[in-house]
Amino acid sequence: MYARLTAVLLLPFLLASCVLAPGKFTSMLTINADRSFTFSYTGEVVAIDPGESLKGLEDLKPSTDGGGKEKPADVAAAKARAKAETEKRNRDIAAALTREAGYRKVVYLGEGKFMVDYAVKGVLTYGFNWPYNLDGEVIFPFVSVELRQGGTVRVKAPAFANDSSKSVPGLPGGASLPDPATALDGVFTLDTDAEIVSQNEESGVQTAAGRKRIVWKATPALKQAPTAVLKLAPLAP
Repeated sequence: MYARLTAVLLLPFLLASCVLAPGKFTSMLTINADRSFTFSYTGEVVAIDPGESLKGLEDLKPSTDGGGKEKPADVAAAKARAKAETEKRNRDIAAALTREAGYRKVVYLGEGKFMVDYAVKGVLTYGFNWPYNLDGEVIFPFVSVELRQGGTVRVKAPAFANDSSKSVPGLPGGASLPDPATALDGVFTLDTDAEIVSQNEESGVQTAAGRKRIVWKATPALKQAPTAVLKLAPLAP
C-alpha cells in the first residue's frame, strides 16, 4: 500500500521531467591528480518522454470519462496536440540548455533530437553531473563524478551503456522508463595522470607519455556502465 502511494506521488514528477539519452557522440573526461578536470561532449542527444511508458499508470487515478469511448477524430486531435506540446517543450529545453555555461552549441533538429557541443573545466572540490538542468527539468545525468573520502573519485557513465532500464518502485508490473539505448553509438574516453584504482573496460588501460587512457565504445552491446575509481592528490590546506 505504501509503495503504491509512493508511486502515485512520484508520477507527476516523472511525467513532468525530461529524460535525455545519447545518440552518436564523442565524449572525453580528463582528470588530473591535482584535481583539475575537463569534460566535453559533442554529438546527438535524444529526448525521451517518460509519459509514453507510464500512460498505463493513469489507471491509478479515478476515471472521470464515464466509460465512454473516444471518437477516432478526437484521438487524432489529442495526438496532434500532444506532439505539438512535445516539440514546443523540446525547443524550450534547447533554450534552457543554451543559457547554461559550457554549452557552446545546442540545436534542436526536431523529432526529439538535439545536436550538442558542450565543454567545461574546473577543479574537483565537488561532485560533477552532466547533464542536469533545473529549467529544462532534465534528470538522469549521462556522466557522474563522485568525490569520496580518502582522496578517491568515482567516475560512472550510466547513459553510455545498455543498463539504463530504471524501474519505478511500487508501480504495477514493475513499470520502467523507455529504453534509450537503441540510439547509443559513441566513444567515451577517460584520460588521467592519477592512480587508477579500478576500471571495467576489458581492453585495459593505454599508457603514453606518463598519462593513462581508458576508452569505452558505447553501444547497445555494452551492458556495464563505464566506471573507474581514481586516487587523487590531497586537497591543499
